[in-house]
Amino acid sequence: MTTLDMPSSPANPEIFFHVVSIDEAVDIIKEITKQTSSETIAIDDADEGVLAEPIITLENIPGFEKSWKDGYAVCAIETHAASESSPVILSLVGSIDMGKTTLQQIKPGECIYVPTGGQIPEGADAVVMIEYAEVIGEKVLIRQPAVMRENIIAKDEDFAQGTTIYPIGHTLRPQDIGVLAAIGKPYVSIRKRPRIGIISTGIELVPAEANPAIGEIRDVNSHLITIFLKRQGAIPVRYGIVRDNREELIDAIDVASRECDAVIVSGGSSKDRNDVTFHAIEALGTVLVHGISIAPGKPTIIGKCNEIPVIGLPGHPVSTCMVMSLVVTHLIQGMKGTPSQPIATQTCKMATDLKLEVGKEQYIRVKVENGMATPILGKSGLLNTVIHSDGIIHLSPNKEGLVKGEEVEVRLW
Repeated sequence: MTTLDMPSSPANPEIFFHVVSIDEAVDIIKEITKQTSSETIAIDDADEGVLAEPIITLENIPGFEKSWKDGYAVCAIETHAASESSPVILSLVGSIDMGKTTLQQIKPGECIYVPTGGQIPEGADAVVMIEYAEVIGEKVLIRQPAVMRENIIAKDEDFAQGTTIYPIGHTLRPQDIGVLAAIGKPYVSIRKRPRIGIISTGIELVPAEANPAIGEIRDVNSHLITIFLKRQGAIPVRYGIVRDNREELIDAIDVASRECDAVIVSGGSSKDRNDVTFHAIEALGTVLVHGISIAPGKPTIIGKCNEIPVIGLPGHPVSTCMVMSLVVTHLIQGMKGTPSQPIATQTCKMATDLKLEVGKEQYIRVKVENGMATPILGKSGLLNTVIHSDGIIHLSPNKEGLVKGEEVEVRLW
């Protein structure tokens, strides 16, 4: 279902509640997500940056033929009769200096010493390793035959001129930075890291450093979301705690949506008319999704305010983990212009039977040990179900249950 298919919410006090599947939610996220602009930065600052340009080498790399081993540059055909008992004897006519262009060449019956990485002299088409040669005065005894191109790296063997090494959207790693240096590209164009605003809601919330009174709880989700966003390559911008006040939340979302590329509102999302996040997003823009068919995490909201995505999450930390992993990941990757982030999975067997609620798409937290997956069941408001689990398993609505020993795929945290 696209945004064009979504019916509008009614004007009466009873808020519209339309549940979509995870796949539908992800499709809508992708539809409303815009890529961030690009910037050119030094490669030393580009680790984990997402390319906004293809990387094409303008020259051959390494650019000259060089030796892969320490040894002697020879004409391979002259060594074919070499053996331990009957070595081929060649005249040693020089050596190659590292880092310098050589004009040296070999003639029939000659060889030249070449170090690893040294330029291959003209006339040579192989390198005999020093382990298979013995120097006696100005002569070299070759005790093993060489084949043509043995121990030689061609001038374009790493990268040929005109090769597209990395496409747009590639996420740079340390080894990629080394490649950029090797091809002479000290600056690179990458997507700006998306800025994502975080608003915590709840009259019961106090900062993590506070001593909560009875009835109050520390704000967990803003910290959890912050680290999740950092790991995904986004810049978290926290806007503090907003009480369950519609006008105050409208003001906070309005400010954050003007300063950021997306906004996440934690808490305030529920199934009834008291859903202040729904009303705040509706007042500033459009609500596209009000409910995703997952447990936990059903009351998730997807909308747009000031033309940027705004996600409303349930307040329970377990629900937050679920929705961030299953939905918000696609938002971030879309803004960065990257394919969906690879998911680490492990095939396991169920350690116990598990009865399921038919008709509901579920994600069950599990602990993985010795290839066995044990369900970690508990209320979505309990953090211990997250810290004791290693990942989640996805169960379709028509699945009645799992039996001990049944294979499942675990999506690792």
